[in-house]
Amino acid sequence: MFRTANPALSERTFADPRTRAEAAGAETLMTVAGTMNRAALLLLVLVAAAFWVWKLFADAGGMSGDLELLPLAAQAVMPWMIGGLIGGLVLALVTIFGRKIAAFTAPLYAVCEGFLIGGLSAFLETRYPGIVLQAVGLTFGVFLALLFIYRTGIIKVTDKFRLGVLAATGAVALVYLVSFLMGFFGVSVPYIHGGGAIGIGFSVVVVVIASLNLVLDFDFIQRGSEMGAPKYMEWYAAFGLIVTLVWLYIEILRLLSKIRRRR
Repeated sequence: MFRTANPALSERTFADPRTRAEAAGAETLMTVAGTMNRAALLLLVLVAAAFWVWKLFADAGGMSGDLELLPLAAQAVMPWMIGGLIGGLVLALVTIFGRKIAAFTAPLYAVCEGFLIGGLSAFLETRYPGIVLQAVGLTFGVFLALLFIYRTGIIKVTDKFRLGVLAATGAVALVYLVSFLMGFFGVSVPYIHGGGAIGIGFSVVVVVIASLNLVLDFDFIQRGSEMGAPKYMEWYAAFGLIVTLVWLYIEILRLLSKIRRRR
């Protein structure tokens, strides 16, 4: 048995008898190196899309320091952010339920997430100069550190570890869902979104949980390779890894913005 809190990388993916049968007759099989190469490609696509929206925001005067131009800059990028949010959600669901077409849907998902992240990063950079560079550095630092920890066996991915991360991730998702639904009534979950000690503490916990999901993703990719999954699963597993990285980056941005708010 092996689980991951990432819905794109569940234990059923490689447990599916059809997947095993396809793998048995496949000429090429999933590898760790192949998966990481595809994840790197998806990341490049995401960064390119994010840079395009960032430039759109800057060209509209969003980075000029002129507060009167901020509404115009917001109008320029908001449709791309909303489209990226909705498109990313739809493409994520399509990819999860149709993993064979991940080679086509995963790059489109990366583009959509790039639109969302590019706009969000531009807005926060305007308010908190330097925050994006810090968030990017921390995200990749966490990624490399946990990859090293996983590869050296410092962290053992046991069933209890997987269940613990899965439960914690589910709890965070529930809190966010409740907060989202309460927002329709003009009410928010107290403290967790603020810049106080509780809000910062909550964000720290969420960043830790998102980081631990990376460990589960690494383990999932390695196990998929060892079980001889078909080649197309490299795109699917790479997509799942990008999902976690996007979540981690956004949560680190939230944490840094709360810290800056307290100053």
